[in-house]
Amino acid sequence: MNMEKLFHLKENRTDVKTEVLAGVTTFMTMAYILAVNPNILSVSGMDRGAVFTATVLASFFATCLMALLSNYPFALAPGMGLNAYFAYTVVLGMGYTWQMALAAVFVEGLVFILLSLTKVREAIFNAIPMNLKHAVSVGIGLFIAFIGLQNAKIVVNNDSTLLGMFSFKSSLAAGTFQTEGITVLLALIGIIITAVLLAKNVKGNILWGIVITWVLGIICQLLGIYVPDGTAWFSLLPDFSNGISVPSVMPTFMQMDFSMVFTGDFLIIMFAFLFVDMFDTLGTLIGVASKADMLDKDGQLPKIRGALLADAVGTSVGAVLGTSTTTTFVESSAGVSAGGRTGLTSMVTALLFFLSLFLSPIFLAIPSFATAPALVIVGFMMLTSIVKVDFNDYTEAIPSFITIIAMPFMYSISEGIALGTISYVGLNLITGRFKEKKISVLMYVLAILFVLKYVLI
Repeated sequence: MNMEKLFHLKENRTDVKTEVLAGVTTFMTMAYILAVNPNILSVSGMDRGAVFTATVLASFFATCLMALLSNYPFALAPGMGLNAYFAYTVVLGMGYTWQMALAAVFVEGLVFILLSLTKVREAIFNAIPMNLKHAVSVGIGLFIAFIGLQNAKIVVNNDSTLLGMFSFKSSLAAGTFQTEGITVLLALIGIIITAVLLAKNVKGNILWGIVITWVLGIICQLLGIYVPDGTAWFSLLPDFSNGISVPSVMPTFMQMDFSMVFTGDFLIIMFAFLFVDMFDTLGTLIGVASKADMLDKDGQLPKIRGALLADAVGTSVGAVLGTSTTTTFVESSAGVSAGGRTGLTSMVTALLFFLSLFLSPIFLAIPSFATAPALVIVGFMMLTSIVKVDFNDYTEAIPSFITIIAMPFMYSISEGIALGTISYVGLNLITGRFKEKKISVLMYVLAILFVLKYVLI
């Protein structure tokens, strides 16, 4: 294969060695998704092994597509936040089956493909106020961090205050410290370790945080400090009894349930997936591209259509395989920082994802208390968008605030989007600011649809 002809390395002022190292760097920073995604989606009743295989294959396929359609150094995988929305809001919160949720992801991918091939995508992107876009990112960050704290049992149910912190004193008194209490302690230590690695700018800090926390857990198990009980707390040692085997994808492959496609709820769920996926993708593409000086003089990304198409097709293929929405990862910026400038970077990342398929016992042995620090730190990273919200204009700041707090407090990304849109349109209408802001017709339509959702559903 002629690398120069395929990826135009000289034109992009790079070489094979730089691109390979950048691809490895990107993989290291986002490989945590291989442990986190099966943990999150299994809560909805999906088979962890099948989700792992689906995650690997979806990441491999979509990232290859990005390399070939756009020649950009961006990598894709099932997105954080979107997987939480899938499992915790749609399945556990709203009571739908994971098969129906997969159907919503599949349809969302098809709609995204159509939007990527037309100018409708620009219209929707331009219709949503910038402050609300930043607020969605912040709200998802808080939601993800909250889920991480819950998965690690750091935050638990509390009769008097709804929520409270895990009690080590009660755990010791009840004799559950060796099964439960130690895992909470390890998760807290893991958060500190990951934060230190992040502060020291260690490459692959999130993945290293997971690995170190897991290894500490294994040491505790070998010393008898951690005792798996076979129900909620399992052995932390990888099971290679079946050799190097790839978990079957069949429990989730082609399991989509389209029976509720024409209901209002389905459309709302599908739209929420689409909304978050689209703005997350566009924000990531523009953000990472600007860091790599890939934007043109008008601030546009020249081959954005190919990049969006890779994202959209990856989402539908991922749903067929059995995973939540596939999206462009902001961790791609790590590879860009290492010098990645072309699709060769993403192709290397894709190949590493594929090779990880044969290491499933390792990734599937990683417990939720070890992936929780990753969720908390990713939540922190997404929270940083709050500085971009204009707090001097209350008609912008208050709807942004409502968007942000609704997501973790109501345990739903879509509620945040809905309430943020309604409050934005309502507040600007009542205060008379809608004329100067030139709020688009599309925003009014969205606000009305969300109001009808609350009235009729």
